[in-house]
Amino acid sequence: MDSPILVTGGTGTLGRAVVAQLLDEDVPVRVMSRRARRTDDDRPCEWAVCDLADGRGLDAALAGVRAVVHCATNARNDVATTRRLVEAARRSGGPHLVYISIVGIDEVPLPYYRSKLEAERIIRESGLPWTILRTTQFHDLVATLTTVQRRLPLVLMPSGLRFQPVEVAEVAGRLVGLSQGAPAGRVPDMAGPEVRDACDLAGATLRAAGLRRRVVPVRLPGKILRSLRAGANLAPDRAVGTGTFEQYLAARARAGRL
Repeated sequence: MDSPILVTGGTGTLGRAVVAQLLDEDVPVRVMSRRARRTDDDRPCEWAVCDLADGRGLDAALAGVRAVVHCATNARNDVATTRRLVEAARRSGGPHLVYISIVGIDEVPLPYYRSKLEAERIIRESGLPWTILRTTQFHDLVATLTTVQRRLPLVLMPSGLRFQPVEVAEVAGRLVGLSQGAPAGRVPDMAGPEVRDACDLAGATLRAAGLRRRVVPVRLPGKILRSLRAGANLAPDRAVGTGTFEQYLAARARAGRL
């Protein structure tokens, strides 16, 4: 149990939270990042500089690890990077691979979702011990749909679109638990506590940021929006998260990050 758990994408939104919780539990951690460690980072963790896009540093990053929490993601090359990671993991002796995925990827025809679905297949057929967790969208992604429009006189939001946002720290906690347990295959999905209309969430974000903007629902055509309006991105029967969107917004506002 002294061998570390490797967190790919360990400096990203989810990866940072996973690393923090592993350290809180005194679990040996190795952070994988494309960038060198900051000189003021004195956390008791190992650091591996690795670029999954070309595999440089990957074998060294995997050496001696007992599990990998794969948080790194890239909309352009998720399939290639996951395949590269799997091949290197097999060479290293076969650590437990824990993968974070998204609710609805087998129903919503987004190119990014299709790449996540293919990455799942690669992991399932890898011959490695594996666990896959699908979650709904994180609070920060949902809020960003509004804040990126903050300089516009109004906020546009697809009509009929709903989200079930989940707190990233809770997802991180679930991944930490899975990474320390036995390989479990596809585990039950994880979703936030509330299914909310996108326009309602946009309004809440604007109010928390102190912005006065009108939210305008826009009816958009296409298969992607039809599947989302049908609720393919939701998991109301798996509303196991507890942190609400308003709690997330309040914490961001207190930190001056809205």
